[in-house]
Amino acid sequence: MPDGVTCDESERLGMTADLKSSLDVYRRRIDLRLGALLPDVLPGQSALGDALHDSVLAPGKRLRPLMTLIAAEDLGGATAAAIDAGCAVEMIHAASLVLDDLPCMDNATLRRGLPAVHIGHGEDVAVLVSVAALSRAYQVLAQIEGLAAEARIECVAVLSGAVGVAGLVGGQFEDLRGGRMLRPMAEIAAANGLKTGSLFSASVEIGGVVAGAQAATRVRLRRFADELGHAFQLLDDLLDGAKSPVAIGKDIGQDVGKSTIVSLIGRTSARRRIERHIEAAHESLTDIFGARSRLHGLIEIIFDQAMRATVEDDSGQDKALPLGQEIGAR
Repeated sequence: MPDGVTCDESERLGMTADLKSSLDVYRRRIDLRLGALLPDVLPGQSALGDALHDSVLAPGKRLRPLMTLIAAEDLGGATAAAIDAGCAVEMIHAASLVLDDLPCMDNATLRRGLPAVHIGHGEDVAVLVSVAALSRAYQVLAQIEGLAAEARIECVAVLSGAVGVAGLVGGQFEDLRGGRMLRPMAEIAAANGLKTGSLFSASVEIGGVVAGAQAATRVRLRRFADELGHAFQLLDDLLDGAKSPVAIGKDIGQDVGKSTIVSLIGRTSARRRIERHIEAAHESLTDIFGARSRLHGLIEIIFDQAMRATVEDDSGQDKALPLGQEIGAR
């Protein structure tokens, strides 16, 4: 055992290494199923099919379907049903990224290391692709084999609630309209919870539905996802200050001129805040699964490398926004 590494740490590191290998297998299975679940376009509309393929199957972490799959399996649910449910969540996520990148929203050009869909295929096709992915997601949930009709309906209800005005839509609206003004930290955090946390919550709760989890367990799953969503959005805001878009696979500097928690408290304080959210997320997981859940390991894998990258990118830029300073246009 290396000097300075305890038995518990060594065991955890071994579990993480094994989990990384398992996650690679899961990602391949998810990608294969995503491709199989994409709808066939009408004859003569191959351009629409290409754009849909590029949006949904672009390289990514597949974090949300992984969360659905692991939550369902660890609660005793069927793997095949959980993969289909996770693919539906990933389609929603892909649709939200297409919309988020449009010129009328964030006006981004790069996503997952590739040209944004509206750059590669046109704005009109990008809008149609997002609608196609959204509609297909609900269709997939409604048709999951081996899952009771009541559970399929519940999955649709959970996911549609996460997307609507009390979820992604509401969070995006607040970010677009309120982001250019000074806002209390609580308002920013609430918007982050809607914009990012709602789909995380749907991911694990749908996993719980697939497994037939009790209401109390689903509440704990949502609590875990809420903490994770706040941590993830803060991490995303930190990564927006990266030195190169190549490192994170998307445009940087998107938050310049916006009121974010990072702009209010600075990067070092934001990292401490992320650590507190992650700790709270782990506590919720322990309440559900015990101390050695694979979701524990997934969080560590996702955040460990990314958090180190934010430290490396810091070079004299750890400054909080002076109180009362106006937010200018991007």
